[in-house]
Order: sequence, then C-alpha cells, then structure tokens
Amino acid sequence: MNDEAAFNEVLDAVGPRLRALRQQRGATLSQLSASTGISVSTLSRLESGRRRPTLELLLPLAKAHQVALDELVGAPQTGDPRIHPRPVTRHGMTYIPLTRRPGGLQAFKLIIPPGTQSSSPEPKTHEGYEWFYVLSGQIRLVLGEHDLVMKAGEAAEFDTRVPHWFGNAGSQPVEILSLFGPQGERLHVRARPRKQRN
Repeated sequence: MNDEAAFNEVLDAVGPRLRALRQQRGATLSQLSASTGISVSTLSRLESGRRRPTLELLLPLAKAHQVALDELVGAPQTGDPRIHPRPVTRHGMTYIPLTRRPGGLQAFKLIIPPGTQSSSPEPKTHEGYEWFYVLSGQIRLVLGEHDLVMKAGEAAEFDTRVPHWFGNAGSQPVEILSLFGPQGERLHVRARPRKQRN
C-alpha cells in the first residue's frame, strides 16, 4: 500500500470512530454540537465520511470525548501492548476503559458508588449489545420486564435496544467488567429473571 492510500485509509476510519465514541457516551449530535461549537450538519458529515477531518475539527471533538487525539485518528501502535486507562466519571459512575479503539468491541471496568443513582429507574435504549460481570458489590439491572439484583460472580448479557437501566443495589461500591459491542456481538451468558417475591 502506498503512502497516499494508507493516509486515505486512516482518514476514512475517523468517521466511524467519532460515531462510536458519541454513541458510547449516549450523546446526540445536537448535544455534541453544543459542547464543541461544530454544527450538527458538519458532525453528521464527519461521522458518515462525507467530510474530511481537519485538526480544527478533531481537537474540540477529542476534548469533548475525553480521548487523546491519536485515538481519533487511529495512530499506529508503538508496540507496547499495555493499556494505560484514563478513568472518566459520568453521572457518578467511574468508567475505566480497557480497550484502545472506539470502534468494535469495547471493554470497561465500572465503579458505581452507593447512592448515586435515582431509586426510580429510567430505562433507555440504544444500538449495541452489552455483557457485564459483577466483580464486587450488588447491582440492580432493570431490563425490559425483568428487575434483577446481581451479586459478585454473576454475569448478564443483553441487546441494548431493550429498555435497560442499572445502578448500585447495595451500601458498598459495586465494580463490574463491561463489554459493549455493535449489534451481532454475542457472548453466551444469559440473564435469568429473579423469582418474584409474594
């Protein structure tokens, strides 16, 4: 592959990375536009690949997504396989990324302190598929008609197009490992509904 083709391949991959990062954060184009000052139409064209990314556009996007600029453009790896996670706190939860690239399957460690979520869940939907494993503490998962409390050693997987919500169900912090991927990524550990108490 010549230098020009390699350069074009790198630029073509930026749009999908930007879309994956925005969707991972659960942000709309309008919200991202408000935080970056970039118009919705420009953001849409960037994500779809109809607009070439420039440094002037990528710098505010890297800041808004809280990632290094080289993550947006897919800078070549230096050969060191170790990941140097940068924790991010959103809505009281701490997300520790365990993968480098925003496209495809993503892995996170989440730490959810007690008392940070509302007692009345507000399930949401989005594209994708999620799997998580409870490392410590107790987590409440509301998934469609299911309302589950899971403890250390339990795992769940679900299509994120099903209305879902999760939060700390105990008095101690809960830690989970979470894998999130595009629709079609399947890990075969099924969530089972908890028996209803009479």
